[in-house]
Amino acid sequence: MGAPAAGHLGWGAIASLLSRRLVVVMGKGGVGKTTVSAALGLVAARAGKRTIVAEVARRGDVASAFDRDDAEPFAETEIAPGLFHISIDPQDALDEYLRDQLPSGPVAQILIRSRVFGLIAAATPGMRELLTVGKLWELALLDRRTPGADAYDLVVVDAPATGHGVALLSAPRTFAAAAGAGPVARQGTIIDATLSDPKQTAVVAVAKAEELAVTETGALREALRASMNLALERVVANALDADRFSAREAKLLEPHAEHPAVARALRGHQSALRQRTQLTRLRKLTGQAPARLSLHPGGPDLERLADELESQLDVRA
Repeated sequence: MGAPAAGHLGWGAIASLLSRRLVVVMGKGGVGKTTVSAALGLVAARAGKRTIVAEVARRGDVASAFDRDDAEPFAETEIAPGLFHISIDPQDALDEYLRDQLPSGPVAQILIRSRVFGLIAAATPGMRELLTVGKLWELALLDRRTPGADAYDLVVVDAPATGHGVALLSAPRTFAAAAGAGPVARQGTIIDATLSDPKQTAVVAVAKAEELAVTETGALREALRASMNLALERVVANALDADRFSAREAKLLEPHAEHPAVARALRGHQSALRQRTQLTRLRKLTGQAPARLSLHPGGPDLERLADELESQLDVRA
């Protein structure tokens, strides 16, 4: 097996990443977090990991990408060999939590059916995040609390946009500190112990090589450190234009720019140069060379994206 290219992550890096219980994928909205989450799930499944990709706020984009629009919300659905999907809604997570925590089934059902109780829970600041991350934590348990549920080797989380993603991870710590004592504080402390443990949880940032996305990725790194004492484990630069020309070759093409094909090629070259500048910024802001995923005309191809990640992360037999 050859050595990985300079600046790319090696086998030790991906092996370490896939050995965690939770991999949380974050980034600015519109940078491709969902497709990267799905592709990373494929990489893990190919490596023999029983993996689930979890979306939040009842979204089902990952399931749709695998032509599984029939997947039931909050159901753990197999979407590829060894790869599962769940869409988490806070209300579903609340219902499950009540059934798990309350000793009396009828009492749990009364509260679940209580519209007032649901409204109070929804109106409590941070409660939606706490319920969601509580379910993510449950999915990552080797001995799960859901009756009859099988354990997963890895949970890949398609997290909300950057700021909301950090709030999601820090919700258990925030609630535990506010509660001080009692069952909420104890549960929050237990969940936070998993989320803030770098041996169990890793955060992967996705960014496009654009100024705002790169700036937000740098801010994410600092926010994770401040709120969770977590490092930004990996950075993925997504949807990069291919640059097929050297500066000398582009100069030779300039006199022929009136030709449409040449004009398109030169525009692509200029875009790639701008992206290169932002990639340099991204490396300085995060302290690491990002993995690079190419732009896929016509829409992302998950199998190809997984191939690209495997190639760069050196996951080969």
